[in-house]
Amino acid sequence: MAADHFGTRLTNAIRGAGTPLCMGIDPHLSLMPALFGDVSDPGSPSTLRAIEDFTMACLEMATGHVAAIKPQAAFFEAQGPDGMHVLARLGRAAIDAGVLVIMDAKRNDIGSTNAAYAEAWIGHDAPFPSDALTVNAYLGLDTLAPLLARADNTGAGLFVLTRTSNPGAGDLQDLDCDGAAVFQHLAAGLAPLAAERVGELGLSSLGIVAGATWPDEARALRRTLPSAPFLVPGFGAQGAGPGQALAGLTTGPAGPEGGLVNSTRGLIFPAGAADARSAGDWRGAISDAIKASRAALRTV
Repeated sequence: MAADHFGTRLTNAIRGAGTPLCMGIDPHLSLMPALFGDVSDPGSPSTLRAIEDFTMACLEMATGHVAAIKPQAAFFEAQGPDGMHVLARLGRAAIDAGVLVIMDAKRNDIGSTNAAYAEAWIGHDAPFPSDALTVNAYLGLDTLAPLLARADNTGAGLFVLTRTSNPGAGDLQDLDCDGAAVFQHLAAGLAPLAAERVGELGLSSLGIVAGATWPDEARALRRTLPSAPFLVPGFGAQGAGPGQALAGLTTGPAGPEGGLVNSTRGLIFPAGAADARSAGDWRGAISDAIKASRAALRTV
């Protein structure tokens, strides 16, 4: 596999940062500190400036201290076309800074529509530049073909929604089908695709989303997908502790690897940040939150 293979770059990023921690960047207007400006008028120039200043400041704090960032596209899309321009600039700035970008856009459709999604969201030269994209395969494995083709051609990765972190995940994902849950059938279908895309450090470019709130399921998924990177939401504010978050990851030379543990509110909206009166106070609160999460993921 080429040196720009996503699985290899992900492993190197985790080892370089010394942590599998991923910073989610979701600019909730109701949670953003007043320090960054007025956000009372969604879509307005003042709100867009505040969002851009806030998200770029989060990127600055993440650089060198987490393995990746994960912008959630919905919060930018809610601000209209200019909000999507902010997302594109954030992705480009992160790539220029050497930070892996997992675009959390959860795209999926069929045929040429998915090919268009692939062109828009996958790779450093995409309009919304990324190193990997979250995607939904519950329309069928054939829908992944154009997404995989684009990822393979650009050295990028995919994270397929498999066992999500929300309380209602089991409504459909746990349904029994010939003695196994639906999410297990999906994982089995993904296994040969992941095995075909393993890089030189043993990690595939095709991964899954496996919520930290379901550690037993994550361990079972790891047995089915030994080489797949896991993207693990649900750590921290969603209620999962570090032991749960790391359940599906692997052990590398210096600690947990084989995937990313995402924290959003715990890292960008920690206690003390909302009421920060200066940029220095805000940076201090964010730095403390990153350090605490890094330490928690080391000590399990």
